Amino acid sequence: MTMRKIIACLDIDNKRVVKGKKFQDVKELADPIELAKKYEAEGADELVFYDISASVQQRGMFLDLIRQIGESIEIPFIVGGGIQTLSDVELAIEAGADKVSINSGALKNPDLLREASERYGSSRIMLSMDVSQSESGQWTVFAKAGMEDTGMDALEWAKKGAQLGAGEIVLNCIDEDGMRNGYNLELTKVVAELVSIPVVASGGAGCAEHIRDVFEQTQAQSALVASILHFDIVALSKLKEAARGVSSEW
Repeated sequence: MTMRKIIACLDIDNKRVVKGKKFQDVKELADPIELAKKYEAEGADELVFYDISASVQQRGMFLDLIRQIGESIEIPFIVGGGIQTLSDVELAIEAGADKVSINSGALKNPDLLREASERYGSSRIMLSMDVSQSESGQWTVFAKAGMEDTGMDALEWAKKGAQLGAGEIVLNCIDEDGMRNGYNLELTKVVAELVSIPVVASGGAGCAEHIRDVFEQTQAQSALVASILHFDIVALSKLKEAARGVSSEW
């Protein structure tokens, strides 16, 4: 039986936890260190820190904040946002990241995935994909926190990312992000069957049933959750129960 993980997500802007809908109307919510400790205590399997404005503002990561969070928790800690070079990967790992999630940097330089996985191992390198569906039905990859449509086919990019050495894919559906209507099961199912590496479903969790659905109906191995926790909609323990209660095996 595959262990299904719940990953608590902290979207960070101006060193504060923020959340919006479909990457718009972003509002400041809380202190990231306090939430990191809270979610670990409540049973999160992993924690991910996404600096959502680093690439857009073309600035470096908040290394001091990453270091503080890394020192505050013991569960696996993922860092993403502003990872543009191999040096950035090194800085994030030195600051306390167990894994590094690369999005815009890999779109600009796909070899970054290969170089990073060769140096640090595939298990520490994740490809993060922000994806939206066009009117024609094609799934397209977006860069710079969902602001730039690359025109790149999401399925082809997922395959290429895995071939280049990414050890996991974080698959975020922009159309569902923050809406709490459930993950996009169609997209998640297709990508998880397409690649041989673990896929993290992201975007849309609103209740425990959504966790159950994504694990029952797709081969995703992890589910990323944010606003459902930030706004105390469902206890993390209930999400864990839903994940453990799934009977399907892949």
